[in-house]
Amino acid sequence: MTKLSIIYFYQYFGTPKGGWSTRAYEFARRWAAKGHTVTIVTSVYDKSDHRCKGFLSRQEIDGIDVVTVNVTLSNKHGFAYRLYTFAAYAMASSFIALTERYDVVLASSGPITVGFPALTGRYLKRKPLVFEVRDLWPEGAVQLGVLRRCWAQRLAYALERRCYRAATEIVTLSKDMTRSIEDRFRCMNVHTVPNAADVDLFQSARAFEPLPEPCRNKKLVLYTGSLGIMDDVGQILQAAGELKRRENDEVMLVIIGDGQERIRLETEARSMSLQNVIFLGLRPKIEVAQWLRRAVAALVVFKNVAVLDTCSPNKMFDAFAAGVPVIQTTQGWIKSLLSREACGITVLPNDPGSMADAIALVSSNQILREKLATNAGRVARSLFDRDQLAQQMLDIIITAA
Repeated sequence: MTKLSIIYFYQYFGTPKGGWSTRAYEFARRWAAKGHTVTIVTSVYDKSDHRCKGFLSRQEIDGIDVVTVNVTLSNKHGFAYRLYTFAAYAMASSFIALTERYDVVLASSGPITVGFPALTGRYLKRKPLVFEVRDLWPEGAVQLGVLRRCWAQRLAYALERRCYRAATEIVTLSKDMTRSIEDRFRCMNVHTVPNAADVDLFQSARAFEPLPEPCRNKKLVLYTGSLGIMDDVGQILQAAGELKRRENDEVMLVIIGDGQERIRLETEARSMSLQNVIFLGLRPKIEVAQWLRRAVAALVVFKNVAVLDTCSPNKMFDAFAAGVPVIQTTQGWIKSLLSREACGITVLPNDPGSMADAIALVSSNQILREKLATNAGRVARSLFDRDQLAQQMLDIIITAA
């Protein structure tokens, strides 16, 4: 098989030592192990473990050539500053797209500004392009009210359209995303490669010891992920309030993560006198695995807007990898998956009683919990195995090249 040189534009690169998605790292190191040359062009994200010295740095990480633009991203930043970081990365990485040597371009969005180096490689270097869609951006930003100005929306949608038209192959992270792109843009070259479950990492992790005092002798229900506007973690606090009203003192809701909403959420929890909620802040993925090994269930919540029903959240796949059932609020493909595979429970969004019912049921019914947990582990191995999905993605890249 011909060995390829792949340039991979992704702005949020990190390894399991950090607290962020490791899809790029896990896929790329597997491709490198098969003899392909992989160069990832990234920036600095405050939730990852990756850092940089100087404006541009280059280092080898587990067989991957990592080029870093020293622009720091954080979802705590305001919209204007985040736009600046996206633009700065787009300009620097477009220059790298012109100067590097490679056979094929892989660009991963969002933000959609990653389209600039993608299109540079596609049109100026005349290389095939695989465009990966992690979120339906800018549709998500529009529905969430983040991108409000009409002219900015038009520009963003135009860039999205151009990226899809330029792509040799398009990859999405869910079938709902695939259907959206096919319906809106009449594209026939769209594939679905979902996020993956790191079964080895999460099954080998030992349960966290010792537990903090508030968590001892409690049944732990975990939320692990961002605390931003789109995540709407306030739903968990409302469910905690409902459990408190019912005098359910068996459950402790553990929130692991960080984001622009964290301070507000912690203030709200204190004002509600919620003794059944604890915030632990950002934790490395390795430590998250240890916590999940102690959990009876994991929570996946999002703001109730249509575009987020298409999402493919890492937190869900981590729960599956650990063999932990999921309680979640989205109403798209994840709802269908949980129903079909009996590996979790879907509740109504913005319905504290519904979520509290599900938490109480899973934490008190051991037979049901074991059934859901067994199925979650099976789904992780059979449908979302990292090795299989990395090979599926590589096959698409080889076809494009």
